[in-house]
Amino acid sequence: MKIIDKFSETNPMISCEIFPPKEGYPVNTIYDTIDELNSLNFDFMSVTYGAGGSTKDKTVEISSYIQKQHNLTSLAHVTCITSSREEIEQILESFKRNNIQNVMALRGDYPKDTTADVFPKGGFKNSVELIDFFKRNSDLCIGGACYPEKHPDAKDLDADIDFLKRKMDAGADFFVTQMFFDNEAFYDFYDKTAQKGIDVPIVAGIMPILNKRQVNTITKLTGNSIPKKFERLLAKYEDNPEALREAGMSYAISQIIDLLSWGVDGIHIYTMNKSSTVKTILGSISAIRSVLTHESKSLKK
Repeated sequence: MKIIDKFSETNPMISCEIFPPKEGYPVNTIYDTIDELNSLNFDFMSVTYGAGGSTKDKTVEISSYIQKQHNLTSLAHVTCITSSREEIEQILESFKRNNIQNVMALRGDYPKDTTADVFPKGGFKNSVELIDFFKRNSDLCIGGACYPEKHPDAKDLDADIDFLKRKMDAGADFFVTQMFFDNEAFYDFYDKTAQKGIDVPIVAGIMPILNKRQVNTITKLTGNSIPKKFERLLAKYEDNPEALREAGMSYAISQIIDLLSWGVDGIHIYTMNKSSTVKTILGSISAIRSVLTHESKSLKK
């Protein structure tokens, strides 16, 4: 099923992201995690493309497994930064063969220690071009990424939202945010997208922080701000891994509850392939989720 059609049936959506096993590991090592996550009644499950597209061959295989084994909608990521047009065309054909109906169209990160001249000529320069290609050459439902505190490469937030509008105009059906820790920054971002005429669903991406290294890595890569409340948690429990894990999950839960109460289009959980963590989080909001599901069904009667 196309994800955009699900938004008309279920609001808010609850989804999650997994990533393929590292190169050298068999693809079926992720299947137990998928089987465990499936019991949590997600609306869809996304599968990443790997750093620099390094696990791209596994993305289609895993996405197909999710659909065939569990009858669960999958969202297959594709990045274009190191791919030729021919390679993207081949990926599209594999989508068609495996009945994959949803794609997350991304530029992707530049591989380390590379220069522009190593990238394929005639490929796609950015996600707008990739979205346009999928829109013109398929019937796929297309997702795109967005950044509540701007993409690291963007001049400023306004310029980044202008680029987001270009993604929508090229054919993006919905957006999923990068993980963030400041809900107020997301609400401000959401209001600004509406002012720019962006009217497709925007799903909030949440990652539970389980250790201090995660925070350092994420803030370095994304430039995301850390609210004072979260700073206090990190400072208080950084030397106690178990306490920091509990505090990190508690913070993610509080973020999700606030977002759901605000009326977010959906929640996308970056699982880091940790099914037990996700079970704890969703178990903590089961009653809230039930209330919202009932309200959504009542509005559609």
